Amino acid sequence: MDRSCSCFRRRRRQFSSPSSETRTTSSLTLSSSVRILLFILCASHVFSGSNPINLAMAFDLNTITFNQGYAPLFSDFNIYRFEDDKSVRLLLNRQSGSGIISMDYYNFGFFSAKIKLPRKYTAGIVVAFYTSNVDMFPTTHDELDMEFLGNVRGKPWRFQTNVYGNGSMVRGREERYRLWFDPSKEFHRYSILWARNKIIFYVDEIPIREILRDENMGGDYPSKPMSSYATIWDASSWATNGGRHKVDYQFEPFTCEFRDLVLQGCPVDPTDATSTNCLDAIDELESSEFATITPRQRQAKKWFREKYMYYSYCYDRLRYPSPLPECPLISSEQELFKNTGRLKNRQRFHRKHRSRGTRRPRNMTAVY
Repeated sequence: MDRSCSCFRRRRRQFSSPSSETRTTSSLTLSSSVRILLFILCASHVFSGSNPINLAMAFDLNTITFNQGYAPLFSDFNIYRFEDDKSVRLLLNRQSGSGIISMDYYNFGFFSAKIKLPRKYTAGIVVAFYTSNVDMFPTTHDELDMEFLGNVRGKPWRFQTNVYGNGSMVRGREERYRLWFDPSKEFHRYSILWARNKIIFYVDEIPIREILRDENMGGDYPSKPMSSYATIWDASSWATNGGRHKVDYQFEPFTCEFRDLVLQGCPVDPTDATSTNCLDAIDELESSEFATITPRQRQAKKWFREKYMYYSYCYDRLRYPSPLPECPLISSEQELFKNTGRLKNRQRFHRKHRSRGTRRPRNMTAVY
């Protein structure tokens, strides 16, 4: 039974009554009725499927301090480290953005952080959490991206995931989504699992995307050691509505915060391609709980992708007349998209239509 139904473990409330016999009978009757009602409510919650994200339990992760795993990448003056060294704040202002980088390269790994994004007007801003080796292999680099795209006031953050292998920039594998929560109001965990034969992107413990290695991908599957990065920067030229909305610096500084950092993998020398010292570490990585998607997580993944994904390269026939080899063509997803990879019905991203003559609530946010 789902832990959300902890109501079964609550202590029964005691009631006073004129006699012991009456008290016992009343308690039994009430207890039975309450238990039946609670069972119905909890079972409805578990099996209805209306909100499967509640079914995923938190991963048991070993977090590190900033100093244990990261260093400034650029604009140290825009990086604020908290006294406990467990959190770091990155700033974007008129002078510069900012970024951090892991001190090691990893031969496969699990990269994770709890992140809170900037608030209010965020058009033109990109906050990125990703892995790459572009500094070591500028023309044949690998990369795994989670990029959060800012928006104008009143419209939500969106984000995209992407995969590059061996410099395959012309074959982008991006998907775009929105979220079921406001990522600027509270922290949520975002994670990337990179293993020998699979890649999984997570939001909290929900696997939003899985890529299984296909031999026909060849060098397009990332295979060289990578570092972990976190950055905030001005992407006014493309991030919001194709560049129509720019960063507005009257709202500066724009801040994002990273905490509860996780770097799990095998640190390596990226120039030593023959090293076999990581076999045990990779086996441990691939036996971890986050390396296997459970049936409940698959339910949540399906729910997320059918409700919140609004572009996928796998369904973009104008760009790729034949799907790329790793694309699983899922009928329940495919029927939602046009041959451009975009939604057939954008209105499903809007809230319910108002009845004629009703006023729109002041706190309602239009989404798409």
